[in-house]
Amino acid sequence: MAENEDADGRMIAADGTPLKRSLQRSLRRQKIRALLLIAPLLIFVLVTFIAPIADMLFRSVENDIVAETLPRTVAALDEWDYQQGGDAPDEDVFAAFYYDLVVAAEAKTHTRLGSRLNYETTGISSLFRKSGRRADRLDTDIYTEQFTALDPAWESPATWIALTDALADGRAETLPETQSAWQGFARIVELDGDDIAEEQPWDFVYTALYRDLAANGAPGNLDGATGALVTAAAQAVPEFETVSIRDQFVDVDDDWLDPEVWGTIKAYSGEFTPGYFLNSVDYQLTPAGVEPQPDDQAIYILLFKRTLFMSLMITVSCIALGYPVAWLLANIKARHANLLLILVLLPFWTSLLVRTSAWKILLQQQGVINDILVWIGIIGDGNRLVMINNQFGTIVAMTHILLPFMILPLYSVMQTIPPTYLRAAKSLGATNSYAFWKVYFPLSVPGIGAGSILVFILAIGYYITPELVGGTTGTFISNRIAYHISSSLNWGLAAALGSILLAVVMILYWAYDRIVGIDNVKLG
Repeated sequence: MAENEDADGRMIAADGTPLKRSLQRSLRRQKIRALLLIAPLLIFVLVTFIAPIADMLFRSVENDIVAETLPRTVAALDEWDYQQGGDAPDEDVFAAFYYDLVVAAEAKTHTRLGSRLNYETTGISSLFRKSGRRADRLDTDIYTEQFTALDPAWESPATWIALTDALADGRAETLPETQSAWQGFARIVELDGDDIAEEQPWDFVYTALYRDLAANGAPGNLDGATGALVTAAAQAVPEFETVSIRDQFVDVDDDWLDPEVWGTIKAYSGEFTPGYFLNSVDYQLTPAGVEPQPDDQAIYILLFKRTLFMSLMITVSCIALGYPVAWLLANIKARHANLLLILVLLPFWTSLLVRTSAWKILLQQQGVINDILVWIGIIGDGNRLVMINNQFGTIVAMTHILLPFMILPLYSVMQTIPPTYLRAAKSLGATNSYAFWKVYFPLSVPGIGAGSILVFILAIGYYITPELVGGTTGTFISNRIAYHISSSLNWGLAAALGSILLAVVMILYWAYDRIVGIDNVKLG
């Protein structure tokens, strides 16, 4: 043993390294090799499962479009209170909005913003589109004409570059709107791919300069030709002819006098919002605060309740129909069981759309089932049953579609139950029914649990079958999620609804684990 030890008495490997270090290196290599083997699957799960869920959760609270599109307006609205006075904001807010809207219209982002706010207040989308088309044609060119008439140097891009360089150096704190408007103009020039040194500023930049000079006068720390030019303009500004930007927007559309519009902009000016989640539970974030939705728009709580109830009914129906079939498959000869198992799997070989459409034909009032009932005299021709476009039709069609997902786990568990258990119970005096309920059924409960989880989770997220056979009373919350994703394009609300549905499923899963125990669920 002494030959395998170093001077410190530590065991050494054949290569001369301490045995402990050699084992650690070997284990580390094994772990790295195992990680490399599962890396493709791990990456696939992250990209196709974890990342979409994370993106969905983020979209349900994301709301940066207002602050990014109207940064000056958001800042100006901080001092305006929707609940005091009940009037639209003053001229300063409209001026800030004017600068923002000109830039947004050029970047084509004002329509997206209007669509976002239109989810909260109807009519804002068309208001933004109309105003965006007119934003660069307001009568503010009167300021451009007066500045250039005062001194032709104001037409030169070089004059503005010299002025804005001074503003950027912090030597002209009294011209904040001019600096902000120039930055917006620079953004427009960048979008157009032009050179700012060759472009005369747009009218809104001259408007900002007028407002700064009228409010604060000429800054005292500008020197040279630029300082003299600004000082002369400040002296002439009191004699300028003026226009009201507020009145200009009212001429475009008098809805700009509605405080509800401005209150909505302010309420959703944060980068994150609870508005989508509030809408998902039939509340809304209004300028006045959180309020319940009107009764004719409060539908989501009803849809959540309906989804849970119908999914539970479908699960119970699948248990009632699938248990006898699974028992028969597990207790007949293997060659007969294989044939019946093929019939159970046969629906998987048929399109879901075809199966759902077949139920539409079977269940409609002039369909096969009603025709048979009339033919055998159970019902009259004028009293045909309404079995489609309601909850009954959805439950029937989805039970048929999801039934194999209940039968297969039940069958796999029942196959493992030795028949000798029942014979032993009968030999001890138990009747067939007593032996079944006391011996066989408890052993099959893990299969019921596995099938129930599969069917319930699949049912709660279904939307094709309820959409085709559910009508107005048999649709699920998933149908509304699909509508917001594909039709209304309100992805934030769809993400919030999906997040709540995911949370409900996780809570039910946790409750099932606490009551039944997920360890008792087996697939055979």
